[in-house]
Amino acid sequence: MEQLIALEKRYCAENYAPLPVVLHSGAGAWLTDIHGRRYLDMMSAYSAVSFGHSHPRLVAALTAQARTLAVTSRAYYTDQLGPFLQRLCEMTGMPRALPMNTGAEAVETALKAARKWAYQVRGVAPDRAEVIVCAGNFAGRTTAIIGFSSEPQYRAGFGPFAPGFVTVPFGDAAALEAAITPNTAAFLVEPVQGEAGIIVPPPGYLAQCRAICSRHNVLLICDEVQTGLCRTGRLLACDHEGVRPDGLILGKALGGGLLPVSAFLAREDVMAVFTPGDHGSTFGGNPLACAVGFAALGLMQEEGLAARAQRLGDMLMTKLRRLRHPAIREVRGKGLLIGMELDPALVSARDFCERLMQHGVLSKDTHGTVVRLAPPLVVTEQEIDIAVAAFTAVLQEFDMAA
Repeated sequence: MEQLIALEKRYCAENYAPLPVVLHSGAGAWLTDIHGRRYLDMMSAYSAVSFGHSHPRLVAALTAQARTLAVTSRAYYTDQLGPFLQRLCEMTGMPRALPMNTGAEAVETALKAARKWAYQVRGVAPDRAEVIVCAGNFAGRTTAIIGFSSEPQYRAGFGPFAPGFVTVPFGDAAALEAAITPNTAAFLVEPVQGEAGIIVPPPGYLAQCRAICSRHNVLLICDEVQTGLCRTGRLLACDHEGVRPDGLILGKALGGGLLPVSAFLAREDVMAVFTPGDHGSTFGGNPLACAVGFAALGLMQEEGLAARAQRLGDMLMTKLRRLRHPAIREVRGKGLLIGMELDPALVSARDFCERLMQHGVLSKDTHGTVVRLAPPLVVTEQEIDIAVAAFTAVLQEFDMAA
C-alpha cells in the first residue's frame, strides 16, 4: 500500500489529500482495498455513484455500447443522443438539453446561455450582463467559476477573474431581490449547498426565489449537479417546493458512476440563443455516455430511488441525531445528502473520517468541520446501521482519548 501511495505522490499533482487507503474494486455500496478489506462507501464519489459501484445494468449498457460505437463527436448524428435527451427532458420537464461531460462544463454552458439570453432577449447592454450567485457556492474549478467563489483557497493565486458576478447570502430571498438590476441575467443557485457543508436553506426559499426571478424577468438557474437525480428524496431538489427553473444543471449521477456525463437543460427561448459554432464539446453527447445515461435514468424510475433516498435519509438523520454527543453541533440535510457538523475544538472532521476508515466506513470531511454523508442510493437499512455503529465507536474513542 505504501508503495502505491508513494507512487501517486511522486507523479500526481498534490491537489488532493486522500485518506490513506488504496482501493481496488467496488460492488454496490461497498469498496475493497488492495488487501481485500471491505469498506462501506458513505460518500459515493460526491453523489456520482448513486447506483452503487459496478451496477450490472449500467456496466452491461457501457460494455455493449463500447463494442458498437463510443465516440464520434457531434459532427454527426448518432442513434443514442436523441433517445437519451428525450428521456432526460421528459423526466425533468425541461424542453431542451445540451449535453456536456463534467458538472463544471455544464455550469459554464449555463453561464454562456444566460449572458447571451440577457443580450438577445432581455435587452441588456453589451458586456454588462451580471449573474447573481450565493456565498458558499461551489460549481466547479474553472477560472470563471472560482472567480465567483467565496472560498479564499479556491481563488488564491488564480486571478485575474472574469467580472459580471454579484454575491448574495444563501437562503436570503430579500437579498436576492435587492441585488437585481437592469443588467441582471440570472440567479445561479444550489438548492442545497454541498461543498459548503450540506447547507439547507429555510423552507420556502427556492419558491420565493422563483417568484422574484419571474417578477423581474431574470433566469432562475438551479445547479443540481450534486442534489439532482433522486439524491435529496425527489428527482430534483427543486421538486420539494414545486419549483420549475428556467435552467437546470445536471451531472454526477447522470453517468451512472462509470463516466462523466452532464447536461444543461433550459426552456426554449434560453436554449435558442445557441447556434452552430457557438458552443460545443468533443466528447459531450458521445454514444457511450448517452447509452449509460439512458440506462441510468431508467433505473432511477424502475428502482424508485427518490422514495428510497427520502426514507433511508430520514432514517439515517434520525439515528445520527440520537447520538447526542457534545462534539456534534448539528445533523442536517435532505434525503441521502447529509452533513454532520462537529465542534472543531473537540473533534477534527478529518480525524473523524480517518478513524471511521479504521472501522470500515469511508466518508470525507468538508472544511475540516463537517462529515459528509452521501451513500449510494441503493444502500440498505442494515448498511446504514453499520455506518451508525461506526460513528458511535469513533465518538467513544474520542471520549476515551479526552
